[in-house]
Amino acid sequence: MPAISPTDSVTVLDGGLSTALEGLGADLGSSLWTARLLSDDPQLVVAAHRAYFDAGAQVAIAASYQASVPSLVDAGFDAAEAARLITSSVTLARQARDEAAEHSGRRLLVAASVGPYGAVLADGSEYRGRYGLSASELRDFHAPRLELLASSAPDLFAVETIPDVEEARVLVELLDEVGIPAWFTYSVREGRTCAGQSLSEAYDALAGSSSILAAGVNCSHPDEVLDAVRTSVTATGLPAVAYPNKGGSWDSATRTWEGASGLDAASVSAWVEAGARYVGGCCGTGPVDIEALAAALAG
Repeated sequence: MPAISPTDSVTVLDGGLSTALEGLGADLGSSLWTARLLSDDPQLVVAAHRAYFDAGAQVAIAASYQASVPSLVDAGFDAAEAARLITSSVTLARQARDEAAEHSGRRLLVAASVGPYGAVLADGSEYRGRYGLSASELRDFHAPRLELLASSAPDLFAVETIPDVEEARVLVELLDEVGIPAWFTYSVREGRTCAGQSLSEAYDALAGSSSILAAGVNCSHPDEVLDAVRTSVTATGLPAVAYPNKGGSWDSATRTWEGASGLDAASVSAWVEAGARYVGGCCGTGPVDIEALAAALAG
Protein backbone atom coordinates (compact mmCIF):
# COMPACT_ATOMS: atom_id res chain seq x y z
CA MET A 1 0.00 0.00 0.00
CA PRO A 2 1.60 3.33 -1.01
CA ALA A 3 1.89 6.26 1.37
CA ILE A 4 -1.32 8.08 2.29
CA SER A 5 -1.43 11.86 2.64
CA PRO A 6 -2.44 13.96 4.48
CA THR A 7 -2.30 12.07 7.77
CA ASP A 8 -3.01 14.94 10.21
CA SER A 9 -2.58 12.72 13.26
CA VAL A 10 -4.65 9.76 12.07
CA THR A 11 -4.99 7.09 14.76
CA VAL A 12 -4.58 3.53 13.50
CA LEU A 13 -7.18 1.12 14.85
CA ASP A 14 -6.88 -2.65 14.91
CA GLY A 15 -8.55 -5.05 12.50
CA GLY A 16 -11.10 -7.80 13.01
CA LEU A 17 -10.48 -9.50 16.33
CA SER A 18 -12.16 -12.63 14.99
CA THR A 19 -9.82 -12.59 11.98
CA ALA A 20 -6.72 -12.44 14.17
CA LEU A 21 -8.04 -15.12 16.50
CA GLU A 22 -8.86 -17.48 13.63
CA GLY A 23 -5.36 -16.86 12.30
CA LEU A 24 -4.09 -18.08 15.66
CA GLY A 25 -6.18 -21.25 15.37
CA ALA A 26 -9.26 -20.29 17.39
CA ASP A 27 -12.61 -21.99 16.79
CA LEU A 28 -15.26 -19.26 16.81
CA GLY A 29 -18.26 -21.47 16.13
CA SER A 30 -19.93 -20.67 19.46
CA SER A 31 -22.88 -18.28 19.59
CA LEU A 32 -20.70 -16.19 21.90
CA TRP A 33 -18.19 -15.75 19.05
CA THR A 34 -14.98 -14.10 20.30
CA ALA A 35 -16.43 -13.70 23.81
CA ARG A 36 -16.24 -17.48 24.31
CA LEU A 37 -12.46 -17.22 24.46
CA LEU A 38 -12.68 -14.91 27.47
CA SER A 39 -13.35 -18.13 29.36
CA ASP A 40 -11.81 -20.81 27.17
CA ASP A 41 -8.48 -19.25 26.15
CA PRO A 42 -7.97 -15.72 27.48
CA GLN A 43 -4.28 -15.63 26.61
CA LEU A 44 -5.15 -16.23 22.95
CA VAL A 45 -7.20 -13.02 23.14
CA VAL A 46 -4.13 -11.24 24.53
CA ALA A 47 -2.03 -12.65 21.68
CA ALA A 48 -4.52 -11.40 19.08
CA HIS A 49 -4.50 -7.90 20.55
CA ARG A 50 -0.71 -7.96 20.73
CA ALA A 51 -0.51 -8.98 17.06
CA TYR A 52 -2.37 -5.81 16.12
CA PHE A 53 -0.28 -3.60 18.37
CA ASP A 54 2.87 -5.14 16.90
CA ALA A 55 1.47 -4.43 13.42
CA GLY A 56 1.16 -0.73 14.23
CA ALA A 57 -2.31 -0.36 15.69
CA GLN A 58 -2.67 2.29 18.37
CA VAL A 59 -6.03 1.10 19.71
CA ALA A 60 -7.21 -2.41 20.61
CA ILE A 61 -10.95 -3.07 20.67
CA ALA A 62 -11.78 -5.48 23.51
CA ALA A 63 -13.61 -8.79 23.05
CA SER A 64 -16.88 -7.55 24.54
CA TYR A 65 -18.86 -6.99 21.33
CA GLN A 66 -21.10 -10.04 21.72
CA ALA A 67 -20.89 -10.34 25.50
CA SER A 68 -23.69 -9.57 27.92
CA VAL A 69 -24.68 -11.08 31.24
CA PRO A 70 -27.89 -12.62 29.79
CA SER A 71 -26.09 -14.18 26.81
CA LEU A 72 -23.32 -15.59 29.00
CA VAL A 73 -25.85 -16.95 31.49
CA ASP A 74 -27.69 -18.61 28.60
CA ALA A 75 -24.36 -20.21 27.66
CA GLY A 76 -24.05 -21.78 31.12
CA PHE A 77 -22.16 -19.25 33.24
CA ASP A 78 -23.60 -17.89 36.47
CA ALA A 79 -24.28 -14.17 36.67
CA ALA A 80 -21.20 -13.35 38.75
CA GLU A 81 -18.87 -15.18 36.38
CA ALA A 82 -20.60 -13.58 33.40
CA ALA A 83 -19.92 -10.13 34.84
CA ARG A 84 -16.30 -11.06 35.52
CA LEU A 85 -15.81 -12.27 31.96
CA ILE A 86 -17.19 -9.04 30.53
CA THR A 87 -14.80 -6.90 32.57
CA SER A 88 -11.95 -9.29 31.77
CA SER A 89 -12.26 -8.35 28.10
CA VAL A 90 -10.82 -4.94 28.95
CA THR A 91 -8.26 -6.38 31.37
CA LEU A 92 -6.89 -8.69 28.66
CA ALA A 93 -6.67 -5.89 26.13
CA ARG A 94 -4.87 -3.75 28.71
CA GLN A 95 -2.39 -6.59 29.30
CA ALA A 96 -1.55 -6.65 25.60
CA ARG A 97 -1.45 -2.85 25.53
CA ASP A 98 0.95 -2.63 28.46
CA GLU A 99 3.25 -5.29 27.01
CA ALA A 100 3.32 -3.59 23.62
CA ALA A 101 3.78 -0.11 25.07
CA GLU A 102 6.71 -1.24 27.19
CA HIS A 103 8.31 -2.78 24.12
CA SER A 104 7.65 0.11 21.71
CA GLY A 105 7.36 3.19 23.89
CA ARG A 106 4.21 4.23 22.01
CA ARG A 107 1.04 5.58 23.61
CA LEU A 108 -1.56 2.86 23.09
CA LEU A 109 -5.23 2.69 24.03
CA VAL A 110 -7.95 0.15 24.84
CA ALA A 111 -11.52 0.62 23.64
CA ALA A 112 -14.29 -1.46 25.23
CA SER A 113 -16.53 -2.75 22.45
CA VAL A 114 -20.23 -1.97 22.83
CA GLY A 115 -22.13 -3.89 20.20
CA PRO A 116 -25.84 -3.58 19.39
CA TYR A 117 -28.55 -5.64 21.04
CA GLY A 118 -28.78 -7.74 17.88
CA ALA A 119 -25.20 -8.98 18.30
CA VAL A 120 -26.04 -11.08 21.36
CA LEU A 121 -28.81 -12.83 19.42
CA ALA A 122 -26.14 -14.36 17.15
CA ASP A 123 -28.55 -14.43 14.20
CA GLY A 124 -27.41 -11.46 12.14
CA SER A 125 -29.88 -9.06 13.76
CA GLU A 126 -27.15 -6.45 14.16
CA TYR A 127 -27.35 -6.01 10.39
CA ARG A 128 -31.11 -5.47 10.44
CA GLY A 129 -32.03 -3.56 13.60
CA ARG A 130 -35.71 -3.00 14.39
CA TYR A 131 -35.74 -5.71 17.04
CA GLY A 132 -39.29 -5.02 18.19
CA LEU A 133 -38.05 -3.71 21.54
CA SER A 134 -39.08 -0.43 23.12
CA ALA A 135 -36.56 2.26 24.01
CA SER A 136 -37.04 1.30 27.65
CA GLU A 137 -36.22 -2.35 26.92
CA LEU A 138 -33.13 -1.37 24.94
CA ARG A 139 -32.03 0.84 27.83
CA ASP A 140 -32.51 -2.03 30.29
CA PHE A 141 -30.24 -4.17 28.11
CA HIS A 142 -27.48 -1.65 27.45
CA ALA A 143 -27.21 0.17 30.79
CA PRO A 144 -25.86 -2.71 32.94
CA ARG A 145 -23.31 -3.69 30.31
CA LEU A 146 -22.05 -0.13 29.94
CA GLU A 147 -21.71 0.12 33.71
CA LEU A 148 -19.75 -3.16 33.85
CA LEU A 149 -17.42 -2.11 31.06
CA ALA A 150 -16.94 1.32 32.62
CA SER A 151 -15.91 -0.33 35.89
CA SER A 152 -13.02 -2.02 34.08
CA ALA A 153 -11.55 1.41 33.21
CA PRO A 154 -11.17 1.34 29.42
CA ASP A 155 -9.69 4.41 27.78
CA LEU A 156 -12.86 4.79 25.73
CA PHE A 157 -15.88 2.94 24.37
CA ALA A 158 -16.11 1.69 20.80
CA VAL A 159 -19.86 1.75 20.18
CA GLU A 160 -19.94 -0.17 16.94
CA THR A 161 -22.00 -1.81 14.22
CA ILE A 162 -25.16 -0.01 15.35
CA PRO A 163 -27.84 -0.64 12.70
CA ASP A 164 -30.68 1.53 13.88
CA VAL A 165 -31.23 5.18 14.85
CA GLU A 166 -33.72 4.17 17.55
CA GLU A 167 -31.05 2.12 19.32
CA ALA A 168 -28.52 4.91 18.76
CA ARG A 169 -30.66 7.44 20.60
CA VAL A 170 -30.87 5.14 23.62
CA LEU A 171 -27.12 4.59 23.58
CA VAL A 172 -26.26 8.29 23.25
CA GLU A 173 -28.30 9.09 26.34
CA LEU A 174 -26.62 6.31 28.31
CA LEU A 175 -23.14 7.25 27.13
CA ASP A 176 -23.62 10.81 28.30
CA GLU A 177 -24.73 9.51 31.69
CA VAL A 178 -21.69 7.23 32.06
CA GLY A 179 -19.32 9.93 30.85
CA ILE A 180 -16.54 7.85 29.31
CA PRO A 181 -15.36 9.10 25.89
CA ALA A 182 -16.65 7.05 22.97
CA TRP A 183 -16.60 6.74 19.25
CA PHE A 184 -19.87 5.74 17.63
CA THR A 185 -20.15 3.84 14.34
CA TYR A 186 -23.07 2.57 12.32
CA SER A 187 -23.25 -0.40 10.00
CA VAL A 188 -24.28 0.92 6.58
CA ARG A 189 -25.83 -0.65 3.51
CA GLU A 190 -26.62 1.11 0.21
CA GLY A 191 -26.08 4.53 1.71
CA ARG A 192 -28.45 4.08 4.64
CA THR A 193 -28.34 2.47 8.07
CA CYS A 194 -28.93 -1.26 7.99
CA ALA A 195 -32.41 -0.55 9.41
CA GLY A 196 -33.07 1.71 6.43
CA GLN A 197 -32.83 5.21 7.91
CA SER A 198 -30.97 8.02 6.14
CA LEU A 199 -27.40 8.66 7.20
CA SER A 200 -28.17 12.30 7.87
CA GLU A 201 -30.83 11.24 10.39
CA ALA A 202 -28.45 8.70 11.89
CA TYR A 203 -25.62 11.12 12.48
CA ASP A 204 -27.94 13.94 13.56
CA ALA A 205 -28.88 11.65 16.47
CA LEU A 206 -25.27 11.86 17.69
CA ALA A 207 -24.82 15.61 17.40
CA GLY A 208 -24.48 17.45 20.70
CA SER A 209 -23.45 14.41 22.74
CA SER A 210 -21.05 15.26 25.55
CA SER A 211 -19.26 11.91 25.38
CA ILE A 212 -18.94 11.07 21.67
CA LEU A 213 -15.55 12.19 20.37
CA ALA A 214 -15.79 10.74 16.85
CA ALA A 215 -18.42 9.08 14.67
CA GLY A 216 -18.56 7.10 11.48
CA VAL A 217 -18.92 3.62 10.03
CA ASN A 218 -17.66 0.10 10.62
CA CYS A 219 -18.23 -3.48 9.45
CA SER A 220 -19.61 -2.25 6.13
CA HIS A 221 -18.32 -2.60 2.57
CA PRO A 222 -15.39 -0.24 1.90
CA ASP A 223 -17.44 1.40 -0.86
CA GLU A 224 -19.91 2.65 1.77
CA VAL A 225 -17.31 4.51 3.82
CA LEU A 226 -16.68 7.79 2.01
CA ASP A 227 -20.29 8.97 1.91
CA ALA A 228 -20.78 7.95 5.55
CA VAL A 229 -17.64 9.84 6.61
CA ARG A 230 -18.72 12.98 4.78
CA THR A 231 -22.24 12.83 6.20
CA SER A 232 -20.99 12.17 9.72
CA VAL A 233 -18.54 15.09 9.68
CA THR A 234 -21.21 17.44 8.33
CA ALA A 235 -23.86 16.37 10.83
CA THR A 236 -21.74 16.11 13.97
CA GLY A 237 -18.75 18.39 13.40
CA LEU A 238 -16.62 15.60 14.85
CA PRO A 239 -13.68 13.65 13.45
CA ALA A 240 -14.77 10.53 11.62
CA VAL A 241 -14.09 6.86 12.33
CA ALA A 242 -13.77 4.36 9.48
CA TYR A 243 -13.08 0.66 9.84
CA PRO A 244 -14.93 -1.31 7.18
CA ASN A 245 -14.92 -5.05 6.69
CA LYS A 246 -12.97 -6.63 3.85
CA GLY A 247 -15.87 -6.36 1.43
CA GLY A 248 -17.15 -9.10 -0.81
CA SER A 249 -18.81 -12.12 0.77
CA TRP A 250 -17.68 -14.78 3.21
CA ASP A 251 -17.64 -18.37 1.90
CA SER A 252 -18.22 -20.53 4.98
CA ALA A 253 -17.22 -23.71 3.12
CA THR A 254 -13.76 -22.48 2.10
CA ARG A 255 -13.51 -19.97 4.95
CA THR A 256 -12.34 -17.29 2.55
CA TRP A 257 -13.59 -13.92 1.34
CA GLU A 258 -14.87 -13.93 -2.24
CA GLY A 259 -14.59 -10.75 -4.30
CA ALA A 260 -13.17 -8.83 -1.35
CA SER A 261 -11.54 -5.49 -2.01
CA GLY A 262 -9.87 -4.85 1.36
CA LEU A 263 -8.22 -1.60 2.40
CA ASP A 264 -7.22 0.30 -0.72
CA ALA A 265 -4.73 3.17 -0.40
CA ALA A 266 -6.65 5.54 -2.67
CA SER A 267 -9.89 4.91 -0.77
CA VAL A 268 -8.27 5.37 2.63
CA SER A 269 -6.65 8.60 1.44
CA ALA A 270 -10.08 9.89 0.40
CA TRP A 271 -11.53 8.98 3.82
CA VAL A 272 -8.73 10.88 5.54
CA GLU A 273 -9.21 13.91 3.29
CA ALA A 274 -12.95 13.82 4.13
CA GLY A 275 -12.24 13.92 7.87
CA ALA A 276 -11.50 10.36 9.04
CA ARG A 277 -9.04 10.52 11.93
CA TYR A 278 -9.50 6.98 13.27
CA VAL A 279 -8.94 4.32 10.59
CA GLY A 280 -8.65 0.55 10.74
CA GLY A 281 -10.41 -2.60 9.61
CA CYS A 282 -13.17 -4.92 10.72
CA CYS A 283 -14.12 -8.51 9.80
CA GLY A 284 -11.74 -10.10 7.31
CA THR A 285 -8.98 -7.57 7.99
CA GLY A 286 -5.98 -9.01 9.79
CA PRO A 287 -2.66 -7.85 11.26
CA VAL A 288 -0.96 -7.87 7.83
CA ASP A 289 -3.56 -5.39 6.54
CA ILE A 290 -3.14 -3.12 9.56
CA GLU A 291 0.63 -3.24 9.20
CA ALA A 292 0.30 -2.05 5.60
CA LEU A 293 -2.17 0.66 6.63
CA ALA A 294 0.08 1.91 9.44
CA ALA A 295 3.08 2.03 7.12
CA ALA A 296 1.12 3.96 4.49
CA LEU A 297 -0.14 6.48 7.03
CA ALA A 298 3.40 6.93 8.35
CA GLY A 299 4.38 7.98 4.83
